Amino acid sequence: MYNRKVRYEYISMEESFPLFVESIGYNPYEQDFNRPEGYPYYHWLQTVEGNGRFSFHGQDYLLSKGKGILLKPYTPHMYYSLGKKWSTIYITFGGKSAGSILDALNMNHSSIYTELRELQVEIMMQDMLQKMKLDSEFSKIDLSIYLYKFLLNLKKYGRMNSQSSLSYLYDKVRKIVDWLEIHYAEDITLDEMAMQLNVSSQYLNKLFQKTFQISPYTFLIQLRIRKAKEILLQNPEVPVKNVAILVGFNNLSYFISTFKKREGVTPKKYKDMYGKNNRMTVK
Repeated sequence: MYNRKVRYEYISMEESFPLFVESIGYNPYEQDFNRPEGYPYYHWLQTVEGNGRFSFHGQDYLLSKGKGILLKPYTPHMYYSLGKKWSTIYITFGGKSAGSILDALNMNHSSIYTELRELQVEIMMQDMLQKMKLDSEFSKIDLSIYLYKFLLNLKKYGRMNSQSSLSYLYDKVRKIVDWLEIHYAEDITLDEMAMQLNVSSQYLNKLFQKTFQISPYTFLIQLRIRKAKEILLQNPEVPVKNVAILVGFNNLSYFISTFKKREGVTPKKYKDMYGKNNRMTVK
């Protein structure tokens, strides 16, 4: 990245922002730190070259290339180099909504992240540092946008400790999702879904919970409702009872109640409101 240490620190942060950057930088020769009281902001530290030892919550971790750590504010920790050269990139941040954003991403806890190649943190950070160096107008708002993208990508691509990334998990369930897109109207059991991946129904359920935070059956119901909405909008002349059968609901009453529970209106009302013969547009 650079041949020298680079650091930008914002003494006056926009603390009213949902997210703000407190500091960002690159250190070709990371120093040893012992912070028994922690750091007052969220802290991301990632190895670019070499190896470091990071300790928190009573455990030691090897921070080699391709690994990073996200620490919550005021988490006691220490870290030190394990060789002649340990190069790192880092960013510290906070904001009025930082905690709630990380809560929504299920990332609001101190954790080691691995397999960061697809995340391309180094490229993103280098771009940020370069823009700050060359462009005096590169604002704190721009930094906040970069930070938000970074957190979303970290959620998508990074593996938290031994957990799998979302992209990795979705690759595993893609086959069954593609299969359901074709066979959703059939009378499908959980065991039949599991057979498509050659796994147990228990494992399939766990896989869907981790990937989509819902069960395979709920995923199927949501898919059927989505397909029903497509028919209701594109072919409003099709009777509701026929739509139910076309998307896999054998019981009309159950179809209507499920549709209303998810969409807030009955299938007929939805068709009347948004069908192609109606001038209203779907939002």
